[in-house]
Amino acid sequence: MYLGGTGGTVEGDAGPVFDAAIVLGASLRPDGTPSAALERRVRHGAALCLSGRAGHLVMAGGAVAHARPEALAMRDLALALGLAPARVMVEDRSRNTIENALYTLPLAHAHGWRRLAVVTDLYHLPRALYVFRRLGQPVAGLAVPPPRPPGRDWLLAGLREVPALPWTMVRLERRLR
Repeated sequence: MYLGGTGGTVEGDAGPVFDAAIVLGASLRPDGTPSAALERRVRHGAALCLSGRAGHLVMAGGAVAHARPEALAMRDLALALGLAPARVMVEDRSRNTIENALYTLPLAHAHGWRRLAVVTDLYHLPRALYVFRRLGQPVAGLAVPPPRPPGRDWLLAGLREVPALPWTMVRLERRLR
């Protein structure tokens, strides 16, 4: 699913080509492997690259609940899915959505990427778009389809967004003062 921003729609053969898709992190399992959410996001991003819709992937996620940064596990999965190493960038310092944007946007600007998409789960996309756009980047939003049927973890993550969106807005606005 596409939610506004630069480039138009990604459905059908006439979809835009994004310079890069920023894949936002999610938790790792205790053994350091990707959670179901993280795997869904990376697979969606990799499909964009492999289909020619995105030139590069930026994996965004630091060490949050595990000693291993999420972005490293994401990179490994993208490479296993067939992406060339030169097409996969890593941002491994961010610990939340605000930091995802703060740390990936300079990387995108340094590479001259102007057409950017943010890849994350549908429940997280409104918050991610708010942050990136509020920081001055008119990104497109590409929602990862939910699992069929949506499981308990997916539903609980969606419920978490109810307080997370206003709390993120307050934190970001304070930071921008």
